[in-house]
Amino acid sequence: QAQLVESGGGLVQAGGSLRLSCAGSARTFSNRAMGWFRQAPGKEREFVAAISWSGGYRNYADSMKGRFTISRDNAKNTVYLQMNNLKPEDTAVYYCAAAGVMNYYGDYQNRGFYGYWGQGTQVTVSS
Repeated sequence: QAQLVESGGGLVQAGGSLRLSCAGSARTFSNRAMGWFRQAPGKEREFVAAISWSGGYRNYADSMKGRFTISRDNAKNTVYLQMNNLKPEDTAVYYCAAAGVMNYYGDYQNRGFYGYWGQGTQVTVSS
C-alpha cells in the first residue's frame, strides 16, 4: 500500500507551469514536515523544497526560489508543489517525502531527514 502518492506530472513547454500533488495518509502526513526532491537521469536525487509540519516555514533550493512554491493542506493530507516558468533543466522525476519524525524541525534538505517516500512523478519540460 502506497504511503505517499504523487500526481500532476506531465509534459510542458519551457515557460509553462505544473502543479504537483502528493497525498498521504494520517500516519504519513499529519504533524510531519514534507519535502519535494527530484532526480534527473544520471544524477543524484536533489532537494527542491520543504515545508514544516505546521506550514509556517518553507525552504527552497536556490535554483527554485521565485519559481516554485510549496504548500500543504492538512485537512486533505496533501502537499503541493506549484512550478512556474519551467525550464528544460527542470526535467526529472519528482518525489514527495515525509519526515521520519513527527513534530520535528530539522535539516530539511537532507534526504536522511525523511522516512517516507512516494514513487515519483515524471516532469518533462521541452524547449
